[in-house]
Amino acid sequence: MIKVYAIAAFAAIAALLGATFWYSLGRDTDDVFAECRTSAIAGGPGSIGGPFTLINGKGETVTNTDVITKPSLVYFGYTFCPDVCPLDNARNAEALDLLIEGGHDTQGVFITIDPERDGPQEVDDFAANMHEQMIGLTGSLEQTAAASKAYRTYFKKQEDGDPDYYLVDHSTFTYLVLPEVGFVEFFKRGDTAEDIANRTACFVDNAPVN
Repeated sequence: MIKVYAIAAFAAIAALLGATFWYSLGRDTDDVFAECRTSAIAGGPGSIGGPFTLINGKGETVTNTDVITKPSLVYFGYTFCPDVCPLDNARNAEALDLLIEGGHDTQGVFITIDPERDGPQEVDDFAANMHEQMIGLTGSLEQTAAASKAYRTYFKKQEDGDPDYYLVDHSTFTYLVLPEVGFVEFFKRGDTAEDIANRTACFVDNAPVN
């Protein structure tokens, strides 16, 4: 059963949550999403996310602008994950159903942090089994590491045991990314599908119209 690591994961969480005083002292009145935010982010939302180049389930090279064409729930995990990733993505799929039922055109994005075993077919199958509106992405070790770094996620391959059946320690945040805006919010494991759907709907409804 995968560990969600005491020390390294705590460091990743601390880096992400960071300046909690920012939220408690009051939100930026110029922030169009102020009513939607429930999380404080060290450095502000602009410090997370950014460009990436990866490979989709068809084996095509794609960039973030090719992928993030609608509000997206982005998750970093791996298909061999025995419990956390399937549970988190099943919850995200449920949130997508709620959003779509409510008239919000949204999608899921699953990015592997284990490209040694997760090729285009593996991530495509995983995503398709979770939801018809979920995209699976992989890439080279360098590409997936760069995407993970941009979103400030943590992962580490366990080197002990069978080299073909290793586990990968990783953080478990889900990121809400909007086209033309970028990253706006993150969700934790304790958030329910209803929590995610309601908060996502708020961000989508308040997004600037170009």
